[in-house]
Amino acid sequence: MPKESFLPFSQLFSRLCSAEQHPTEELSAHIVVGVTHSQTCMVLRGRLRALREAGFRVTLICSPGELAERLAAEEGAEYRPLSICRKIAPLRDAVAFVRMLLLLLRLRPQICEFSTPKAGLLGSVAARIVGVPTRIYMLRGLRLEASRGLERRILLACERLAAHCAQKVLCNSESLHHQALELRLAPPEKLCVLGTGSSNGVDVTHYVPGPESLRKQLRIPKKAPVIGFVGRFTYAKGIPDLLEAFERVLQTLPRAHLLLVGWFDAAEDALSPAWKQRILRHPRIHATGMASDCAPYYRAMDLLALPSWREGFPNAVLEAAASGIPTVTTLATGACDSVVEEETGLLVAPGYPSALCEAILRLLEQPVRLRRMGRAARARAIAQFSSETVLRRTVEFYQGLTLRNSRALREGTKSTAEASAAAAAIC
Repeated sequence: MPKESFLPFSQLFSRLCSAEQHPTEELSAHIVVGVTHSQTCMVLRGRLRALREAGFRVTLICSPGELAERLAAEEGAEYRPLSICRKIAPLRDAVAFVRMLLLLLRLRPQICEFSTPKAGLLGSVAARIVGVPTRIYMLRGLRLEASRGLERRILLACERLAAHCAQKVLCNSESLHHQALELRLAPPEKLCVLGTGSSNGVDVTHYVPGPESLRKQLRIPKKAPVIGFVGRFTYAKGIPDLLEAFERVLQTLPRAHLLLVGWFDAAEDALSPAWKQRILRHPRIHATGMASDCAPYYRAMDLLALPSWREGFPNAVLEAAASGIPTVTTLATGACDSVVEEETGLLVAPGYPSALCEAILRLLEQPVRLRRMGRAARARAIAQFSSETVLRRTVEFYQGLTLRNSRALREGTKSTAEASAAAAAIC
C-alpha cells in the first residue's frame, strides 16, 4: 500500500509538537492491537502494516501461534504472546487478565484496540485499569447470537463490560452496529462504523478474475458446477446447512462439486465427528485444509456459499467478489451487508438448507446471470472495499484520535482521563 495514502507521521508529529512537547505525546505513536487466538490474525493482514507505515509503533498481543509470529514479522509489528483461552475458563482467564495488566503496564501504549470476545473483554478492562488514554473495542461479530440461556446472558454482560471500558466501539458493519444498539451494548454516541464497514477490505489486485488452475489437481471436471466455501468448518458458519443443501443440489445437478477451503476448527461450535466424516468421505466434496493463499481456489469456483448464522463482515465474500464470483449468503448480522440482493448475490434465511439449495440452483442454472452478478460484485469490491480505501479510513481515524488527544493536553487538560474524553469525540 503506498505511503502517500496516509498522513506521514513526521508531519503529524510536527503538528502535535507545535507547542511545548509533553511526555504523553511521545507515546502517541504506540498502538496495541489485541486478539484472542493466533488464527484471528488472518483478519489483521494489512492493518498492522498500514498503521506502522503511517508512523505508529504497533504491538500485536494474542495467544502464541505460528500465524501470529509470521504476521507480526511480515507487517513489521512487535509481537507479545499472551495465552488466552477462547472458552469460558475462570481460572485461566484470571491468570490471563493479570498478565494482560502487567504487559500493558510495561508497554504503556497511548492507544489500544482489542477485538474478539475474550481479548476484547480482558484487554479493554485491563486497559481501563492501567489508564491507557485511548481505548477502542473493535466489534467483529457477536458470538452471543448463536447462544441461548445462561451462556447468552453471560456473553451479553461481557460485551457490555468491554464496551463500557472503551471510549469507542468500532462496528464492522452497519447491521452489526444496528444489533449493538438493539442489545444496548453501549450508548449510540459510542458506537460507529468507518465508511461502509469491513476492518481490512480486500486486495483487489491479488484477488482477480482469471483462468482457474486447480480443478485438475482437485479432480474436478473442467465444466462441472462448483460451489465454494472459505472459512472455518463450524456450526456457526452453517456447514451442516451447506452439506444438506448440497445433497439437494445433487438431485438436480448430479455433476456438481463442493469445494471447502478451510479447516476443522476446535472452537466451542466445532463440528461433531459424524459431520467431519461426512465431509471427508463424500466423493463430491473436496476439503483442502487451511490455505495460505485462497485466490486460486476462488477462480476454481462458480459461486461462493456462506450460510453463516453470525458474522461481523465476512472477508470471504469480499475476496470472492474481487475474484468476480457472486455469493449466496444469509440474512444474519454482518453477512447481509456483504451482498447486494439480486445484484452481487442472493440472501436467504439462516438455518434453511432448502432455501440455500434453491438460491444456489437459481444461479448455477442461469450462467449469464451468474457472470453478470460476478462482474457487479467485483465492481462493488473495488469501489467500496479495496484494502487501500478501508485501511486509509482506519489510519485517518487513529490519526484523528491522536491529534484530538494531544490538543486536549496542550490546552491545559490535567488528566489523561479528560484527554481521553476529548479523543472519544471523534468517529
